[in-house]
This record gives sequence, structure tokens and C-alpha cells, in this order.
Amino acid sequence: MLVYSSDHSTRAAVVDAIGTRPSPNLPEVAFLEVATAPMVLRYLDAGGIDVVILDGEASPAGGLGLARQLKDEIDQCPPVLVLLGRRADAWLAEWSHAEAAVVHPLDPFDVADEALRLLRSMVGSEAG
Repeated sequence: MLVYSSDHSTRAAVVDAIGTRPSPNLPEVAFLEVATAPMVLRYLDAGGIDVVILDGEASPAGGLGLARQLKDEIDQCPPVLVLLGRRADAWLAEWSHAEAAVVHPLDPFDVADEALRLLRSMVGSEAG
């Protein structure tokens, strides 16, 4: 699972919320924490990422525009969860083609629930 934010504390909050074992019926989760948009692109081009979590408040490259770029440019892009600055930005999450969104301040239960839903969607698509 790739977690992108220019803010280390945001990345840590996401990792802590999800944990390495979010569900007993799924494999252990490994996290790749990334602080810059070019590194996000590099890792996704290399493959092997199941879920992408992008901070819409990241700087200088925000996660919403980055999500849109990934969805437009990467064949079979993994599901994306975006972290929004405010509820009123929900339309931007839809514009970005992200499959899920949660709002700052991050509620650990919301982050974990949405990430787990996306992980399960990937496991289900690989099984079929």
C-alpha cells in the first residue's frame, strides 16, 4: 500500500490507522511511504502496489490532481483513496476518479474502513 503525503505526520497517521493486519482474512499489509509526486509515479510504474492513498493537502503536488493523473495515465491503476481537506471538496474526489475519500482531520476508523474496502476489492478482483 502506497501512502503519499508531504507531511510525515499524515503518513504516520494513515499507517497507524490501518496497521499491518487490518483484517484476519487478508494478508499482512506492507506500507510504502512517499513524500514526493515523482516517487509516487516511479513506484506505480514499477507495479506491485495494491492500493494508493494520496493526501489532497500535500504540497507542492496535491493528491487530487495526482489521483487524476494516475487514473488517466496508468493502465489498471490500483484503487485510490484521497484525503480531503474539507467535506466541501468531495466533488474534487469524484473529479479525480478516486474510489474513496476521507476528510481531515483523519478519523482512524474511517481511514481503516475505506482502505480495507479497497484492499478487499483488489483481493476479489485477483481471485476472479
